[in-house]
Amino acid sequence: MPAQPTKPIELIAYCGHAGDHNSLAMAGALALGTALSGRLGLPLAVIGKPGAALNAGWETQLSAAASALSELAGGLDRLLAAGRAPILALSRCAAALATLPVVMRHRPDACVVWLDAHGDLNTPLTTISGYLGGMALAGPAGLWDSGFGNGLPLSRLILVGARDLDPAERALVDAGAIRLVPAGNDGPARLQAALDGRPLYVHLDCDVLEPGIVPTDYRVAGGYTLAGLNALCQVMAQSELIGFEIAEFEAAWSENGEPVAPDALLQALEPLISGLGAGAVAQG
Repeated sequence: MPAQPTKPIELIAYCGHAGDHNSLAMAGALALGTALSGRLGLPLAVIGKPGAALNAGWETQLSAAASALSELAGGLDRLLAAGRAPILALSRCAAALATLPVVMRHRPDACVVWLDAHGDLNTPLTTISGYLGGMALAGPAGLWDSGFGNGLPLSRLILVGARDLDPAERALVDAGAIRLVPAGNDGPARLQAALDGRPLYVHLDCDVLEPGIVPTDYRVAGGYTLAGLNALCQVMAQSELIGFEIAEFEAAWSENGEPVAPDALLQALEPLISGLGAGAVAQG
């Protein structure tokens, strides 16, 4: 059971640019938001418009996304100010540049659980690839200025399932600045110890899962199964949940491929949805 009384849920799908290699996650965010809306009987607010992937450096990507990301931040700010619990379907992880600073302004007592195969803690000075998504968490953590604010202390950040870390990211973990819960059977117990009863906001990058389970841009071996993800969600649902966001779900396995339904993913996330007060997710 959640530790605090539940709040009304609001759904947002962010379908705009956010450092895309292809357009599949923009369509995926809309598909995910639409599926949530149908399952929960709730309206869906859509922010941003899908477009062709830019495949450019981080500065170009950030500039192209800035207007829609500002709209996302404003919508989340109003939602939290009204005492609502957000479920956000995001195209790419880089959208968290706009969401996490808003969450921390409203709930500076919260910790952020970041489920991802990567650390996303690079900065313009440490990035190897120049990919905006690889800086998605570093901005809110105050490691670089994205223009969308910060406010997330590293001590309130828990990485879960990260297994493809660049040197600068690994140095933060090795120095003890950031708590890492590796993928594995003991993940739920280690996550519970790391949470220590604190309120939390959850970010899920679908590549935290083992490749081949859901379509996503990056595929890194050694991830969680859906059952493993569900076990983590059961642990997180025991704490006060502020909300959660899902990123990097692609609408198909390839460009122009057959659409992939997100039902199995949503079923694995059912404890989080129940923890926010929406009740169990129906079987697909």
